[in-house]
Amino acid sequence: MRNYSSRTISTYCHLLSTLQQATNVPLEDIDIDAFKEYLHKRITHDGVSVSLINQSISAFKILQEDVLKRPWEPFRLKRPRREQKVPVVLSVGEIERMIHATTNIKHRAIVMLAYSSGLRKAEVLQIKPGAIDSQRMQLRVVQGKGKKDRYSLLSVKTLEFLRFYYRLHRPSRYLFEAQGRKGQPLSARTLDHIIKASATKAGIKKNVSFHTLRHSFATHLLEQGVNLRVIQSFLGHVSLKTTAIYLHVARVDPSRIASPIDSMDL
Repeated sequence: MRNYSSRTISTYCHLLSTLQQATNVPLEDIDIDAFKEYLHKRITHDGVSVSLINQSISAFKILQEDVLKRPWEPFRLKRPRREQKVPVVLSVGEIERMIHATTNIKHRAIVMLAYSSGLRKAEVLQIKPGAIDSQRMQLRVVQGKGKKDRYSLLSVKTLEFLRFYYRLHRPSRYLFEAQGRKGQPLSARTLDHIIKASATKAGIKKNVSFHTLRHSFATHLLEQGVNLRVIQSFLGHVSLKTTAIYLHVARVDPSRIASPIDSMDL
């Protein structure tokens, strides 16, 4: 009823199921002490991420408030601090090597589009040919994270290659469809394999994931002098704080920056 994405619903249901199995108590009978003990065990013994703990708290909150119609205040928990991790970023040269090393036409199209538009994995899986706006040179991302639509960049070179790919494969519904299964999107695991294989072929030793292309897109734009709020819009971030992480990895040449006083008539 809250119109969450199917992925979020699936994740929350799985987390609540795990909670019930671990405590061996019906969900409606789990009190705050039992829930805290469960979270503590997940952190200290299972070593789960902060993100997963926060998702567990969110799922439990929805259970209490929306399903069981209970006030949240008695259960209120302080969420753990997020780890301040710097993302893995590739250089422009490394991205170029990855693209050249990807000889499969469909796979190369995926790498080029994901990087040049800063797309999430789920967005690449769901993108359709109609999202390519060649007149305005924009890419329309429909129902991205948080069920939000946005526009991102459409590269000239990527557009040319996508046209070549389209003529060759003629996808029927999704831009990138599973081999031998017209109208069906690729799996997330397939995308992960494509990126890992491309990085390996390119001789890149960094821990490259699909999201690395998105991190690299944002960082390279920032290094070109693109405004942080513009990058935020391209990425579909709700908060500017999320986009600001790229300030820590972008390389800016101080010799190219002029002091404001140098533009004055003195």
